[in-house]
Amino acid sequence: MATRRPARKRGAPGAAAVLRAAAEQLAELLGRTPDSVSSVKPTEDGWEAVVEVVELERIPDTTSVMGSYTVSLDEEGELISYERTRRYSRGTVDRPGR
Repeated sequence: MATRRPARKRGAPGAAAVLRAAAEQLAELLGRTPDSVSSVKPTEDGWEAVVEVVELERIPDTTSVMGSYTVSLDEEGELISYERTRRYSRGTVDRPGR
């Protein structure tokens, strides 16, 4: 059974604009520049993105502490909420079953 994607309103921002908006708004709230956006998807109410942020820089950088944030945005790309869902070392590789 196929999952139905929510329809995008005419003039609403696309995924690329939402990626930029999520990163910029989260940076303003956290006071840290996001490192990357690992996912973005449309929802019934707007968009959801997962943004990776360096929370503690270390040397070597593979030991830096990263935070993974789930960010909810409305249809216009304005941040509604965010939550840190994971904290990990940059050099950590996800393993199945974890």
